[in-house]
Amino acid sequence: MNTYLLKITTVLLLVSSCNSYDMDPAQQQMDIDMSDFFVYTETPSDLLSKTTASKTDKRSCYTMLNLNRLLDENPGLEKRMYAIEYQTRKFMASKKPSGTPGSGPPGSNQDPTPEPSIPYDGTVYIPVVVNIIEKYNNEVSDAQITSQIDILNEDFNNANSNTAGVPDVFKNLVANYNIQFRRAAVNRIVSSKNSWGTRDAMKSSKKGGIDATDPSHNLNIWVCEIGGGILGYAQFPGGPEQTDGVVIGTDYFGETTGPYGDGRTATHEIGHWLNLRHIWGDGGCSVDDFVEDTPVSNGPNYGCPGETINCGSIDMTMNYMDYVYDDCMYMFTIDQNTRSRALFASDGYRSSFVTSN
Repeated sequence: MNTYLLKITTVLLLVSSCNSYDMDPAQQQMDIDMSDFFVYTETPSDLLSKTTASKTDKRSCYTMLNLNRLLDENPGLEKRMYAIEYQTRKFMASKKPSGTPGSGPPGSNQDPTPEPSIPYDGTVYIPVVVNIIEKYNNEVSDAQITSQIDILNEDFNNANSNTAGVPDVFKNLVANYNIQFRRAAVNRIVSSKNSWGTRDAMKSSKKGGIDATDPSHNLNIWVCEIGGGILGYAQFPGGPEQTDGVVIGTDYFGETTGPYGDGRTATHEIGHWLNLRHIWGDGGCSVDDFVEDTPVSNGPNYGCPGETINCGSIDMTMNYMDYVYDDCMYMFTIDQNTRSRALFASDGYRSSFVTSN
């Protein structure tokens, strides 16, 4: 654990209502252990100090740094994320009555006895609005868009052919998310801007970008040149509605070329949009990703590594939430699926996607 721990807040607020993401600390008795929950995460220099990977091997996802910025700019965001995490752990505990939903620091978990959420176990259909900001007409082809939707449907329905190569130690953990992505609309504009950065300018028509389309019922994907070697970034549940969605670099959207040309940047970023942290928990061996069946690790893996051991266990390098090449990531776990599924429960943050089906 590094200097980012100085920014981790000990949150003592309690959830006041199943359907509210604003909490009143005097309303309810705590029945879910939240002692390991944190929001602020490491800086890029902290992360890069843990690896000797070459520059060309390094996947660059800016989601956690984007989260840090949003937390600084939105005083109520930490409170909302705490409430979403509370609902998530309550849901996971109801699915696993004999266990607990996190695997944080030893001794941090209790045996909760929560009232379960009403789950939605059917297929979740997610309309996708693709917002393309390109340097010339059709820089991003229709074939790229089609391939990206197809790749998402493969990955979130356990249809990635590479999954056949899952090591035996993880074979019984592979999940089918049962999510179907549908292309709802494609919005295009041409812009001479060379790069858009990571402060959400591409999400605002006032800043030359494209406004989000009804984020409570659509997944908005912005495709543009981000700059700085960044492949993409996402917004976690709870952030500002007008910027909800994911951003993907033009060269990494759908089937293109190179080690990040198989469309898995979108899979990774949508994992964040579905409330997944990075597989290593964005910290050291004592920090977790709030998912029980993913091994603890102390940092990302790059390239196409073989068996890698950190923190006394084998890393799940092939997980979509690691940093390996596109061709070498090919699974979500059962508990990752359950964590994301909490969003679509009756009291979940993204329940509107179910009620609108």
